Parts: sequence; structure tokens; C-alpha cells
Amino acid sequence: MSTERYTREPAVAGMFYPANPNSLKKQIVDLLKSELGKIEVDLAKPEIIGGIVPHAGYIYSGYEAVHFFELIQQSGKQFETIVILNPDHQGYSPAFATTPHDEWKTPLGTIEIDKELASFLPTSEIAHRDEHSAEVMLPFIQTFFKNVKILPISIGSPTPDTAKQLAQIINKAQKETGRQILIIASSDFSHYVTPEKGKMLDDLAIDQIQKLDSENLFQTIRRNGITVCGYGPIMTLIEYSLIITAKPKVNIAARGNSGKNSPSNSVVDYITIIFSA
Repeated sequence: MSTERYTREPAVAGMFYPANPNSLKKQIVDLLKSELGKIEVDLAKPEIIGGIVPHAGYIYSGYEAVHFFELIQQSGKQFETIVILNPDHQGYSPAFATTPHDEWKTPLGTIEIDKELASFLPTSEIAHRDEHSAEVMLPFIQTFFKNVKILPISIGSPTPDTAKQLAQIINKAQKETGRQILIIASSDFSHYVTPEKGKMLDDLAIDQIQKLDSENLFQTIRRNGITVCGYGPIMTLIEYSLIITAKPKVNIAARGNSGKNSPSNSVVDYITIIFSA
């Protein structure tokens, strides 16, 4: 009987984040140091359900992303599994699918897939093969958490109906396994617009997110051509939050764009948003 592990090798190490483990550790430490004074520690006090976290290269979106992970650490709550909802940039994912792997690898080592939770979902190897938007969360998870598993779910059909269906499955899996789970909705916001236009468009989307209205978020994004790539994951996080608590709270933890290091009239926006009970 074979005991060989089915491992997903990193697809974007050396591109989105350093391939050298020491350089990677240093970058995450430096990102945290640069943001510590800006982190809204009060957001760690309520019971955190999850959050929207950006997924670009660390030199661009790491400043905003690190707020989420530090707030989770400051909350003191222990999680067993982190569910990473990610968009499908490649076009290979079915409506939604987790990974068939036993573990995913980064330069910091391997992190185990929660196979019991995964059993509630369809799997697709190709949906996750070259996709960066779940992978880039892993070095942060490996740095800020100990003894935690992951459940990456790629969403290829970002509709309100899919979001509701997937949220119900995650809730059922959580209840039947008793897992303490944290949800990450991996998403960047407006792409390649002026900072002013990006803020205006993103505010339209954020308004619907804060109203916890997936249907109107979906319509607002489509009607205004807002290039929020992870609106499927965001809608799923909204729907899951509404299942587990009557009045989820939604707060912006960090907001910036890719022009922070070299100002530009064509930027990508990064917003970290905390969902809590």
C-alpha cells in the first residue's frame, strides 16, 4: 500500500512572493513591521468569521493582506481549518471545486488539506494547478498559524445562486465535522484604473458588501463593469456569514493600491475587510 503524499507544488513562488524561504520570511516580517502602527486592533475583539484578503504580489498587496492575519492572531481565537475561497483566473474551474491533493507546498514547507471537509465537495486538479489566488495566502498562513489545515475552493461560476449553494455546503461540512473554521475570500478590487476612479467604483461594491447583499453586489459589479476579480468568493462569504449569525458586522481593515511605491494613473486596488459576528 502506497503512503506517497499527493503534493501540489508551488506555481507562483519566485513571482508573487520569494522562492527563497529566508527572503520570504523576511518579507512577511517587514510587511508586518511597516503596517503595525496602522492596524485597527479593535477589529480583533469581535468573533471573526473571515475576511476579504487581496492576492497580488506581496510587494503590491502584502501591506493590506498582513492586516487580516495579524488581526486573527491578536484575536487569540484558534482555528483548525482555513477555508480559502478563490476566483478562477484560468477558466478551468467548474462551478466550484476543492483540490484533490493531500497537501500544498510553499518555500516554507507543506500545509495539509483538510480531507474530511474536502469530502463534502467536488475536486478538480486543473482548477488549482496554476491558480495563484489561493496559493499566495499560504506563506501568511504558515507564518501566523500553527497546526492548521486548509481547504482551498476555486469558484468558476460566480453567481449569487452558486454562492448560496456553496455557503450551505460549507456550513453543513462545518456542523458535521465540528471544525473551527476561518473563511478567506481571496480578491483584489478594481484593476488598471486611476486611483480616483477605482475608489469610486470600489465604493459602489463596498456599499453592497456592507449591506450583505449578494444579489445587488452581483448586479452592481456587472452594471458598472467593476473589475473585482473575487466577487464569487465575496458573495459566498456574505452568504456563509448570514447563515451563522443574524447580523454580521463588516469593517474595512486596510485599503490601498499598487501605486503606493510608485504613483501611477493605472493601479489595482487592494482592500482587506473583516467579517465578524
